[in-house]
Amino acid sequence: MKLNHYPFDYDHKQPFIQQASDWIADVFYEKLPESGFEVRDEQIYMAFQLERAYADREIIFAEAGVGTGKTLAYLLYAISYARYSGKPAIIACADESLIEQLVKEEGDLAKIAKHLDFQIDARLAKSKDQYLCLEKLDEARGEEENELFADRLFDIYEGLPDFVTKPTTMQSFYPYGDRRDYPDLSDKEWSRIGWDVFQDCFVCDRRHRCGQTLSRDYYRKTADAIICSHDFYMQHVWTFESRKREGQLPLLPEHSSVVFDEGHLLETAAQKALTYKLNHDVFEEIVVRLLQGEIRESLALAIEEAISASERLFQQLEQSSRQVEASDRMEILWSDRLTKELHQFHAAINEIEEQLVYEGGMFTIDSYQLKIVEEHLDTIQQALSQFRQPVQPISWASKDKLGLSLIIMPKKVKEMLKEYVFNGTMPIVFSSATLSVNGDFKLLADALGIGSHLSFTVQSPYDYDVQMKLSIMKQPAISLAEKSRKTIELIEKNGGSTLVLFSSQQQLEVFRQYCYSNAELSGMLFEGTQEISHLIKQFQMDKSSVLCASTLWEGLDIPGPALTQVIIWDLPFPPNDPVFTALRAEAEQSFEQIDMPYMLLRLRQGIGRLIRAREDAGQIVLLSEQLMDDAMLNKIIQIMPVSRYSLC
Repeated sequence: MKLNHYPFDYDHKQPFIQQASDWIADVFYEKLPESGFEVRDEQIYMAFQLERAYADREIIFAEAGVGTGKTLAYLLYAISYARYSGKPAIIACADESLIEQLVKEEGDLAKIAKHLDFQIDARLAKSKDQYLCLEKLDEARGEEENELFADRLFDIYEGLPDFVTKPTTMQSFYPYGDRRDYPDLSDKEWSRIGWDVFQDCFVCDRRHRCGQTLSRDYYRKTADAIICSHDFYMQHVWTFESRKREGQLPLLPEHSSVVFDEGHLLETAAQKALTYKLNHDVFEEIVVRLLQGEIRESLALAIEEAISASERLFQQLEQSSRQVEASDRMEILWSDRLTKELHQFHAAINEIEEQLVYEGGMFTIDSYQLKIVEEHLDTIQQALSQFRQPVQPISWASKDKLGLSLIIMPKKVKEMLKEYVFNGTMPIVFSSATLSVNGDFKLLADALGIGSHLSFTVQSPYDYDVQMKLSIMKQPAISLAEKSRKTIELIEKNGGSTLVLFSSQQQLEVFRQYCYSNAELSGMLFEGTQEISHLIKQFQMDKSSVLCASTLWEGLDIPGPALTQVIIWDLPFPPNDPVFTALRAEAEQSFEQIDMPYMLLRLRQGIGRLIRAREDAGQIVLLSEQLMDDAMLNKIIQIMPVSRYSLC
């Protein structure tokens, strides 16, 4: 792709950022208005604030309300700076659905290219679980008994490029295997064939023909911007050193700047990326690879003891775990015996590692296999070592097709973020409508280990009192069936065009089952039944449709008549799972310090889905029975962008 290097005449004798800023001012004051766009003072103000961050390579919290056009502002700076530095910018979104919003045909990247005559080389870097796993596809095809799904699996296999299934050569980059290529599959069906954490790509003999691998080679060559999720960027950070040790390239190439869109969610992504999943069967499969060569008896005994220690640990874990209500996680009831088994397993792995020091010098084990096993063992040790630290990790158990797993998540990641991300080497932009608490950014900065930073806040340009109606259901608790019936009434009265937001997948499933049992299915779209961006597109194209979701509280951008009503099924308090249980345990006033701030922030985000353009109008409906509490109601009213509300 041939690119116009700069969209303005660059004078090498003058500071680049100042010249870029002058051009961006021309864009907002002249070029975009000439193309029919309105000039937004808030957008221009944000652009000039970003100039400071890029000029001095600072971290900046850019809190900008809905409708300020913040995406366009940061893209212009990020891409210009990428051209100047010769390294792409990273645009990290909160999740995969937000990535799709950014790169859609009518998105901001397309607007820049179309109206500014500015070709942009922007490529997607998606998480592994967004790609087809060839090994799992073969496995599913061999096991599937459902005839309809078996036929679909056959179609997927037949649709693979020839170079995947036949001994032919790939002539050029050919993308395949992306989750969005199979929009008709439900999330459950996709889990049968999509990559998961138990897949060992190191030993896969088809890894060089894998869609995920080919995509990675492609996006690394981008000139302007790589668009990824927060999760993916954090995986890049945490695996950077280990991939170098293994002789692999980092997940992302060197880059010039980072934008964290919906940046208030970054801490969760950082914790998630450092989370380790330990499973007995997977561990045994890893270490028995060492037995394939001619090894010393002491190493064989160490491996045998480690496998036995793992079996004892998971037997005890099974007895010490209980299911958390409305969650797929199990709470671990820690005891002296369980702790002892964990430490004995830790010691058994130590013994293997010590034995491998001697074995490695004898060259009796294949060097590639040895490197793989050593890396796995090192990762396990790092995860288990957290239990010996003063600050214990967050942990829970879960069950899936491979049985019971122990999940270990670091409680605090600020020190690692400070060292590896926020080290003052490049501009970093946090962008969101909800970054501060009453104008104070300290809470987020402290959580992420950020010291010196810039910040600003600009309000939304929309007139919410005119454009938005707020209806609050203030009545005693009702049955789920009655609540579902009332929701259907609200949808029908509005003629569809409704987004129903649930605080959990379990709540969504309750409503979905009600709709199925009462034949209320016309125009109803449920998250999880198809690929998410496909669902969003269907919803946007049909203004009589209804989208029911539990993860679209942030980022969904559907202006116009397709969305004129948002129903909040319940106040989005955090779940009662081990992560929030640990956070609550450390807080002096857990409800005020953990639960309430989380709920209010998420509620603000959910309400922000309704009004996305100056011409938009519609209503927000809150259905939670918790609104009977006057103190709760008052806190919610304080964060609302409207001054009036009605009771329903």
